[in-house]
Amino acid sequence: MTTSRTTRTRALVAALATTALLAGCSAGSGTSTRTSSGSTDEAPSTGPVTAAPPEGAGDETVRVGLVAEPASLDFSTADGAAIPQLMLDNVYETLVTVDVDSGEIVGALASDWEVSDDRLTYTFTLQDGVTFTSGADFTAEDAKFSIERVKSDAWTPSLKSQMDVVDTVEAPDDTTLVVTLARPSNNFLYALTTRVGAMYDTDGVGNLAEEPVGTGPYTFVSWDRGSKITLERNEDYHGDEPYFKTVEMHYFKDANALNNAMLTDAIDIVSTVQAPESLSEFEGGDYQIVEGTTNGEVVLSMNQQEGNPLADKKLRQAIRYGIDHQALMDTCWAGRGTLIGSMVPPTDPWYEDRTGDYPFDPDKAEELIAEAGAEGQELRLRIPTLPYAVSCGTVVESMLEDVGLDVTIDELEFPSAWLETVYTNKDYDMSIVAHVEPRDMANVFGNPDYYTTYGTPQIQKLFEEADSGTEAEQVEKMKEAAKVISEDAAADFLFLLPNLMVADPDITGLPQNAIKESFPLAALARG
Repeated sequence: MTTSRTTRTRALVAALATTALLAGCSAGSGTSTRTSSGSTDEAPSTGPVTAAPPEGAGDETVRVGLVAEPASLDFSTADGAAIPQLMLDNVYETLVTVDVDSGEIVGALASDWEVSDDRLTYTFTLQDGVTFTSGADFTAEDAKFSIERVKSDAWTPSLKSQMDVVDTVEAPDDTTLVVTLARPSNNFLYALTTRVGAMYDTDGVGNLAEEPVGTGPYTFVSWDRGSKITLERNEDYHGDEPYFKTVEMHYFKDANALNNAMLTDAIDIVSTVQAPESLSEFEGGDYQIVEGTTNGEVVLSMNQQEGNPLADKKLRQAIRYGIDHQALMDTCWAGRGTLIGSMVPPTDPWYEDRTGDYPFDPDKAEELIAEAGAEGQELRLRIPTLPYAVSCGTVVESMLEDVGLDVTIDELEFPSAWLETVYTNKDYDMSIVAHVEPRDMANVFGNPDYYTTYGTPQIQKLFEEADSGTEAEQVEKMKEAAKVISEDAAADFLFLLPNLMVADPDITGLPQNAIKESFPLAALARG
């Protein structure tokens, strides 16, 4: 006997996600939309803050401003959040996706699915009549190829490990896909909503870095490197037709240039405000300001490899005690954001406020530094050239020097230099980067070979138990894992980035909360 769409699971996911989303819109993350009149209207805590897009697509172009340009268009061979932000849900689609309004996992390229009672077999019914931009039909063979490709050497980023649980994949006919797991997994279906669940054309993966082939509402047109990426509406799209014919993603080197582009009408949307203190420039004018929450934990990572200074737990603990997180967020991000103290945002079912684990205590920090024999210890803080990292890096440097450490900041061009030096070669003592992938605690701290260099046997066991247990056991074990990671000072968690957007007042479909890897462009319209 099977349970269609695992109704009980989806109901629980929806309830937990909705509760968590409501909880996430507090502290530094408000739930209001400000208009040019200066009034404040309460908006829902989930989903778009504006009305549904009007019917009737036209020939208009929308221009979106961003700061982190992707290193490639291929997230199967290159890492970085900028790639799925652009490509996922826009060019590539997945079998299932997360509904931003309800938090439920719902069908996308799969119209329905069933899960066996032993939680090992997933049978997906695929939509009929879906085509790739190459003109080829999307079939179960393509879905089989896509999942098996993640498990092959063709996929290189560490996120591929989410498909390790897959045992076999079968395509008995064009619209039926059967996936059998080696063991029950709570994460499997959710993983299919992320980049590892992207569906590829079996014959269209020859040059994904420059010629992506997907089933999504938009197609890739051109890339003016260092400046702009252009997408155009997929005229053969199987779903609702996007309002905007053309989307231009404009990339800027710094926050001031991004703001100036908005102020001079060079763009229509600032996708993520990179200088929160500048929001006053857009208040009282012809702009809407959207403020919500994200999955983006700003992490102060610490290299714990043997022989490195921060292999000493006491020194890592001293760093956590030595940082005044509220003062840091007030100084480098204008007080916008949420202090969480762990790798779990309030939008996850296993969230707990862990800010009390390491309250600001400079005397305790100095005591631990002395016990570690690390007075005057030199530490390299190697940060990416991203506004939040540069701004917060100087604050971290100052606070740690106040408790007796010698911190040197190196700014590394992002993405290429930072990815090579810190992420790949682990040539650093500390770094600062926002991890924006959803439910990524196990990916970031469950593998000792990852750049965070943690992944202890204890934490790996907790993650395995969380994934294979019941839903209640998953929540319990994930809470325990977050506690262990925090208390072990595996890293410091500076704050959770807010979702701050500025746009023309008539732009609709902007997400209140950015809790997915993608920026869903097809939802945008003018009202």
